[in-house]
Amino acid sequence: MSMNWITLRVRDLEASLNFYHSILGLPIDRRFESRGRQIVMLGTEGQPKIELIQGSDPALKPECGVSIGFEVASLDEAIESFKSQGIPVARGPITPNPRISFFYVLDPDGFEVQIAAHS
Repeated sequence: MSMNWITLRVRDLEASLNFYHSILGLPIDRRFESRGRQIVMLGTEGQPKIELIQGSDPALKPECGVSIGFEVASLDEAIESFKSQGIPVARGPITPNPRISFFYVLDPDGFEVQIAAHS
């Protein structure tokens, strides 16, 4: 068994698409409509995808404890990149052990996105 995708029901598809595609750099795998809802699959070939579904009633609320994690080469560069785009660090940086540090930002719907760097 392997993970295929994570679904986020979002209020504003274009704002979420801007965050995950333009800011985080996830490529758009495909975009389509199903049952009257716009859906965008993001991610690289052979990797799990993020599925964004336009809708006003999120299946998960931001306070549910779910976060999505991404790895970067430099935490400092990532922090500066987010700040330069007007996205504040919500929590962190945190270094729970000498091999990893991370911080969190919030996506347009308030879901936590963890940005981590391994050393």
